[in-house]
Amino acid sequence: MSQLFALDEPATDAPAAYRVLARKYRPTTFEQLIGQEAMVRTLSNAITAGRLPHAWMLTGVRGIGKTTTARIIARALNCTGPDGKGGPTIHPCGQCDACRTIMEDRNVDVMEMDAASRTGVDDMREIIDGVRYGPVAGRYKIYILDEVHMLSKNAFNALLKTLEEPPPHTKFIFATTEIRKVPVTVLSRCQRFDLRRIDSAVLAPFFTKIAEMEGAKAEPEAVKLIANAADGSARDGLSLLDQAIARGNGTIAALDVKDMLGLADRGQSLSLCRQLLRGEMKAALDGFAAMQQAGSDPLQVLQDMCDLVHLLTRGQVIPEFANDPALAEYDRQLLTDLSDIKIPALARAWQILLKGVSEVQSASHPAQAAEMVLIRLAYASDLPSPADLVKQLKDSVASGSAPASAPPSGGGGGSRAKMALGGGGGVVAQTVTEAVAVVGPQPQNFREIVALFSEHREAGLHAQLYGQVHFVACAGGNLEIRVGSGAPANLAGRVGQCLTEWTGQRWVVSISAAEGEATLADQDRAAEKERHERARAHPLMQAVIKSFPDAKLVALKQRNVAPVAASSEDDAPQIENISPEIED
Repeated sequence: MSQLFALDEPATDAPAAYRVLARKYRPTTFEQLIGQEAMVRTLSNAITAGRLPHAWMLTGVRGIGKTTTARIIARALNCTGPDGKGGPTIHPCGQCDACRTIMEDRNVDVMEMDAASRTGVDDMREIIDGVRYGPVAGRYKIYILDEVHMLSKNAFNALLKTLEEPPPHTKFIFATTEIRKVPVTVLSRCQRFDLRRIDSAVLAPFFTKIAEMEGAKAEPEAVKLIANAADGSARDGLSLLDQAIARGNGTIAALDVKDMLGLADRGQSLSLCRQLLRGEMKAALDGFAAMQQAGSDPLQVLQDMCDLVHLLTRGQVIPEFANDPALAEYDRQLLTDLSDIKIPALARAWQILLKGVSEVQSASHPAQAAEMVLIRLAYASDLPSPADLVKQLKDSVASGSAPASAPPSGGGGGSRAKMALGGGGGVVAQTVTEAVAVVGPQPQNFREIVALFSEHREAGLHAQLYGQVHFVACAGGNLEIRVGSGAPANLAGRVGQCLTEWTGQRWVVSISAAEGEATLADQDRAAEKERHERARAHPLMQAVIKSFPDAKLVALKQRNVAPVAASSEDDAPQIENISPEIED
């Protein structure tokens, strides 16, 4: 179940048997919740003001605190105070019978159900029948349904009427990790709270204090690694902390945590990133082999490279990012060492790594797949960006000389670029090929623009432009069109992107409300209809119809004959050099 955790000692004594940290330090009051200040403030104000809804919907990732929050709400609503005369409060006393029985999961008025195992209509009928009766001892009868998205469609429908108009003594609290699977009809009857992932900067000091309370010595770097691996879930982080304490016999060392999590050494990851972005192939492969030998997971290595490329990109986009005091010194040094790697190269590296992560996840040999991704990345480091390549090609065309090879950067860049162009570079070769294709004649009218999509085998876009788009205006790379009702919403963006890639000129495609011209399909149909009408009026066709009354004009074919100079009007060639085909 989803949980949040306290920064204080547990409210109850631990039993003799060992209790895992996730249960031992489970919070029991709103003050003990961490990372959910907005939700706590809203709930506190609602309870204080007496503005209590009849149903809450708590959603968030696993281990974030949904079920724990539900239990705290139940205590807050049913608490009677030490003297037994109190009302709903944001500070449950923990001493009254209601508080103690709810904490011990034995309160008859607070019913917690696992919707993952009780998904049917019969289970909901039990709730529907039970809400008619008032609470036995508490102020409210409270139903907590965990993983409510697992209920069947019929079960949701059976609950709707009761959920909309429950008796005043009944409250519902739902928890789910899959909010999109909950019907809108249910969501509209609940007050929804989205529990946020807990930031690692909040989890790290929390884990440090828990380790101290357990008598363990923890290195700051080790705690930070656990907080990052928790991925915003306090419960997952405490489970890892429990494992790390057991592994180190009371001492939590960074090296042990890295080994436990299968993480590569940070220094090795930084060195590998430098080598890949500098195109140092042999050193990168040797470094990757050493990381594998040390037990690093190939997928984790690629994910570390993604993190570092993202770090470098932020450093390029936000100059003051390198001065962030929260940034580790070795990360700051990486930003300085690779400050000459610009955004286009980083964006290309990100795309290669992102595709590589999915390849490694599905590969039968993850290590080999990861190595191939790193090879692609190292080759790509020396290739010019598409914009630079276009400029080189345009300059070479203007001067009448052959295009220059890619400039070397970090040793051997030109030869690597040629190999990629020859087909060995995978994704990089495709990028360069697309860049070469942008130099070409500019389209002069809308029909030529549409023809480009046929030439580049964009059949779907060509069909939409031909049959559903009305041309309005075009000037200097600005194309205005009116689209039909069947056209996709992103048509203009896709057309502009393709035209920019194919022509080397920036195109902006905008949707206009003007009527514009007829679609090319309508224009061609109208032209064909006019040709048919002229053909039927031709004397030859009239003679055929006269001789064969049941004959019909099926098609018109263009003759491949050269024009003949006519000596008189009677000797003129047939209209448009067409000949009718007829069928009886």
